[in-house]
Amino acid sequence: MPLIHLRDVHLQFTGPPLLDGAGLTIDRGERICLIGRNGEGKTSLLRLVNGQTEPDGGEIVRGQGVATAMVEQQVPADMAGSIFDLVAGGLAEQGELLTEYHRVSRQLAECDEPALHAQLDELTHRLELAGAWRVEQQVETALSRMGLDPDAEVAHLSAGMKRRALLARALVQQPDLLLLDEPTNHLDIATIEWLEEFLLRHVETLLFVTHDRRFLRRLATRVLDLDRGRLTSWACDYDTYEARKEAALAAEAAQQAEFDRRLAQEEKWIRSGILARRTRNEGRARRLLAMRRQRQERRDRPGTARMQLQEAERSGRLVAELKGVSFAYDDRPIVRDLSTVVMRGDRIGVIGPNGAGKSTLLRLILGELAPTAGTVRHGTNLQVAYFDQLHAQLDLQESVVENLSHGSDTVSIGGRKKHVYGYLQEFLFTPDRAKSPVWQLSGGERNRLLLARLLARPSNVLVMDEPTNDLDIETLDLLEELLLDYPGTVLLVSHDREFLNNVVTSTLVFEGDGRVGEYAGGYDDWLAQRKPPAVEPPPAEKPKAEKPKAEKPKAEKPKAEKPRPRPAARQLKYKEKLELEALPGRIEQLEARQRQLHAAMADPDFYRQDRPRIVETTAELEAVDRQLAEAFARWEELEAL
Repeated sequence: MPLIHLRDVHLQFTGPPLLDGAGLTIDRGERICLIGRNGEGKTSLLRLVNGQTEPDGGEIVRGQGVATAMVEQQVPADMAGSIFDLVAGGLAEQGELLTEYHRVSRQLAECDEPALHAQLDELTHRLELAGAWRVEQQVETALSRMGLDPDAEVAHLSAGMKRRALLARALVQQPDLLLLDEPTNHLDIATIEWLEEFLLRHVETLLFVTHDRRFLRRLATRVLDLDRGRLTSWACDYDTYEARKEAALAAEAAQQAEFDRRLAQEEKWIRSGILARRTRNEGRARRLLAMRRQRQERRDRPGTARMQLQEAERSGRLVAELKGVSFAYDDRPIVRDLSTVVMRGDRIGVIGPNGAGKSTLLRLILGELAPTAGTVRHGTNLQVAYFDQLHAQLDLQESVVENLSHGSDTVSIGGRKKHVYGYLQEFLFTPDRAKSPVWQLSGGERNRLLLARLLARPSNVLVMDEPTNDLDIETLDLLEELLLDYPGTVLLVSHDREFLNNVVTSTLVFEGDGRVGEYAGGYDDWLAQRKPPAVEPPPAEKPKAEKPKAEKPKAEKPKAEKPRPRPAARQLKYKEKLELEALPGRIEQLEARQRQLHAAMADPDFYRQDRPRIVETTAELEAVDRQLAEAFARWEELEAL
C-alpha cells in the first residue's frame, strides 16, 4: 500500500488554483523531487502531505501509522533555547523529558542543591519508564552527524546553523516520509555533500523541493512537476525530464495555436451574417460557445522572466589588487596574507564553510573594511551593485513597487523610462502581486525583487552574496546566461556547485585558519586542483581505568602511521607524456559530441522517431558521458605525477 495517496485534490487561496484536481502516489523507497516555478504552490503541496493544511476538495489517504516530518523553507524567527532542546523537541513527550533532564543537569552542575538531585532522580526514573535513553542516543547521534554543539543557544546561530539544527530535529524523528523544502539553502558545500550522503544512506523515502541541480541529480529517482495547478510525474532523471518537458511544452504550444486558429475561424463564421443563425447551424454555434468557454478556462503558461543588466561606463582595467592582506576579529584570523589581483571582466567565485568570512572577504576587496595588515589598491571608475543574501535592503512592510521605485511611477533602464509595473512584470510580478507587502512574498519572490532592484542600477562591478537561494531552476538558468554576457566584473559567493561551474572563471577558497587559495575555473576545477587532505592516523582511545590493558593502543601506534602517503618518486614515462598531451583534445572532442547529443535530444521531434533510434542515441550519450569521466580521471592521474 502507498505511504501517501492524493486523489483529485484542489487547493486555492487567492488567484488561480494552486492544485486543480491533482493526483499523487508516494511509495516506500522513492526519492521524489518536486519542481515548479516560484509561487506555483510547491510549499503548499508539502504542507498538504504533512497534514498541516487541509485541501479544498479531493482526498488525501495516508497509510496506517505513516509518520511524516517536514523542514520548512524559511527558518522561524522565534527559535530559542539550546540546540539539544530544539532537536529533542521533535520527539514529543520523550523529547520533553530529555529536555527537562538536560536543563536540570546543567543547573546541578552550576549549583549543587538537594532539591535538584531529587528532581534529577525523578526524571531519571521517568526516562527509564518511557524508554527515552535510546531516544537520547538518537538525538546525540543526529547532533554529532550535523556537527552541532548541543549546549549552544539557537538564537545566536547563523541562518545556516539554524537550518542544520532544524534538519537534525526532523531526522531524529525517523519519519516514514521526510519532506524537505529547499534543504540546501544557507548550507555550505561540505554540509550539502554530507546531507546528500546521509539522505542516500539513511532516509528511505523522501519528497523534496530544491533549486540545487547537482543535489537533485544525485538524489531524485523521480521528478514531480507542478505547473498551473497540474501535477505530472516523470519517472526519469532530471536531464531526461528537461528534454521531455521541453518537448511536451512545444507540443502543447502547437495544440493551443491550432485551437486558437480554429476558434478564430469560427468567430469569423459567426459574424458572417444571417446564415450563421439558421437552424441547421445551431450545432456549430453551440460548439463555438463551448470553444469560447474552453479558451476562457485555459491557463496559459506565464512568460519567462526577462532580465537585463545595465552596464555603467567601463571601469579601469584593474579592479582591485590585494597585497599581503590579513584581517582578524578578536584575534581570530579571517584572512591571512592574501595576495591577488581582480581584473575587469573577471568572474570570481568565493567558496568556504559557513562563518569562514566570505562576506568579509568581499568587503575587504571592495574597500568597505580596512585590512589589519597589507594593502588594497582599487582601480578607477568603479560602480558597484550589491546583492545581499539576508535581504537587508528590503523594507518588509512596504509593497514590492515601493521597494523598487520609492514612490516614482517609472524606473530608468538603459537610459529609457519604463513604467514600474511593466518592469516588474519582466520579473514575473503581476500587478496585484506588485502591490503586496514584501513580508507576504516567498523567498524566491524576494530574491527576484532584489534582482529587479539590482539590475535597475548601472554597474560595472556586480557583487552577489548567495543570489541562488530560493530561486526556481528556470530563473537560475536565466541568471547564469545574464552573468555570462555581463561585460563587467562579478564577485560571487555561492554554495550552488552547478552555478559556480557554469559562471565563474576562478575561485577563492577558504582552506582553514585564514588561508585563502586561488584556483582557475569553477567548483569541479577546484576539486581537481586542490591538494588531497593529509591522511592522519586515527586518535588513540583513552585508556579506561577499569581495564588493565589500557596501554594497548600505544603498541598499535606504528600501524596507524603506516598508511601515510609518500610523495611520488617516479616521473612520467614517454608514452604517458604523449597520452597527457593528447587528453585535452580527446576531452574537447567528447564534450563537443556530448553537446551535439544533448541538442538532438532536446529537439521535440526526437521522441517522435522510432524507438530503436531513441535507444541508440541514449546509449551513445551514456557511453560518451562514461568516456568523458574516464578521460578526466586519467588526466588528473597523469597531472598528479
